[in-house]
Amino acid sequence: MKFKFLEHTADVKFQAFGKNEEEVFENSADALKEAICDKKKIKAAEKKDITVEGGDYESLLYKFLEEIIYLLEAEDFLISKVKEIKIKNFRLKAVLSGDKASDYNFNNEVKAVTYNEMFVKKIKNEWVAQVVLDV
Repeated sequence: MKFKFLEHTADVKFQAFGKNEEEVFENSADALKEAICDKKKIKAAEKKDITVEGGDYESLLYKFLEEIIYLLEAEDFLISKVKEIKIKNFRLKAVLSGDKASDYNFNNEVKAVTYNEMFVKKIKNEWVAQVVLDV
């Protein structure tokens, strides 16, 4: 399982899973995409290179997901997939594929990522991230 949505009174909450840090971040991006546009297939028409830094995994994940929301709102770029992701010393570099958001109809507005109930940790042999999105 890549991710699952959890019950939350007003916002969208999910947990993402992965065998390493990169995979849990990639699956968190997939969960954010699904929160925005449900299960719509988004074309990989263009690519964006991004770099974000954080002081720990939580701040890094926050900044990564916020960058995806920023690209949607400011540059009309809707993520299709994380193509490449590398994390080293709480610095993340990724290549995102996606398309013009204005070419798609969706009505879920994700306003922001929150630190509420957020965590990124290794549990046994699996990485788990939990995020609450303000909608």
